[in-house]
Parts: sequence; C-alpha cells; structure tokens
Amino acid sequence: MKDAKSEPAVFATTRWTLIGHAAGGPQAQAVLGELLSIYWQPLYRYARRVGKSREDAEDLVQGFMERLIENESLRHPDPQKGRFRTFLLALFNHWMINEWKRGSREKRGGCSSHVPFDWQHAEAGVVHEPADARSPDVLYDREWALALLEATLNRLEETCRAEGGASAFGFLKPCLTADTARISYRELAASLGLSEGAARVAVHRLRKRYRLLLKEEISRTLCDPAQADEELRALFTTLTG
Repeated sequence: MKDAKSEPAVFATTRWTLIGHAAGGPQAQAVLGELLSIYWQPLYRYARRVGKSREDAEDLVQGFMERLIENESLRHPDPQKGRFRTFLLALFNHWMINEWKRGSREKRGGCSSHVPFDWQHAEAGVVHEPADARSPDVLYDREWALALLEATLNRLEETCRAEGGASAFGFLKPCLTADTARISYRELAASLGLSEGAARVAVHRLRKRYRLLLKEEISRTLCDPAQADEELRALFTTLTG
C-alpha cells in the first residue's frame, strides 16, 4: 500500500478557505455538498433530540442544507469559531429559530443532487438508542465523531479497492478497532496467505494509514489544522465519556 500522505486528498478543498467561497460556483457547491453529505445526520438527530418531530426535523435539515449550498450563507464564515462542527450547529440553531418564527414549510428537494438523505437510517439512530441523559449538544458532538470515523473508514476502503486490495481490506478491517492483544495473527495470516510476520506488518501499516487519514479529515474541518490532535482527543472523549 502507498503512503497515505502521498494520496490525492478527497476532501482537500473543504477547508475554511473554500467554505468561505462556497457560494462562488458549482464546483465549490459540490465540494460543500460532499462535506455536508457526511455530516447532516448529526444535525437531524440533534433536531429530534431537542423535540422536533420526524417530519419537522427532515424539513429543517433539508431546508438548511439547501440554503448552505445554494445561497450565500457561508460567504463570510467566522474562522474564529475554529471548528466547523461548532459553526454548523450554531447556524442550524439559528435556522430552526427563524423557521419556527416563519411558521412555514416549503417543499424541499433542491439539494437532493448534492446530499443523499437516508432519513430511515438517521431516525433509527435516535429511536433505537439507549437512554442517554447527556445534552443534545454533547450527543451532537458524539454523532459528529461517529460520522467522521465512518467517513474516514469509507475513504480508506475506497483507496484500498482502487489499489486492488479489497479482499485484504475485508480481512484487515476488524483489526482497526480491535485490541492488538486479541488479534489472532495466525488466523489472519492464513486468510491472507501471508506469513504471521507479514500479517502483523499489514495490520500495522493499515492502522497507521487510518490514523493519518483520520487526522487529515479532522484538519479539514478546523480553521487551524494544527489543532487536529486536540480535536481528535475531544471527539474521542465524547465517545468514551
């Protein structure tokens, strides 16, 4: 496998610099849509947890995404907010208040080409979750962290497939989150047709690659990429706290 640092960055243009010009043209809108397609579910579940009905939450999220992508809502973002997830939630809360005041519900659908909504999956994450006394804001951060991990894993899988390593990735994938002491390298080696030593090296390389991609994805939602390690610790705290 190639070094992840040498790969073309799929989300390279989703930095604050592009977000500030998101309304500048179709290409920028498409990139913002790519970013939002990953992170819309935390907003939907946040809306449900603050008391919105399923129908209202769907309408609010879709309308919000349309405004971000099609209009100039992000023409002048505040980089001092630092974290895109914080900035996005603040905008969404403002949107919900304004929509409630308007008391209107417009027919949505303008952003369907940019963001694929799977409402059933998003709703299942709310309905079937165990009781949790934490605030919707804290749970929003947790949802964001899970979405980020999933996006990074999907990106890693796509890259491995492009390199012809889809089969190997299928066997190695569980090792990304497993306790190293619990990995049966003998069984893994047999599945991969490698020596046990080579299997250990493959796991080590994939884990290193995953960490690099994860940090890279995090840095693209921060004003200062140097804060990536701090953001990573904060998000993992929400998963374990």
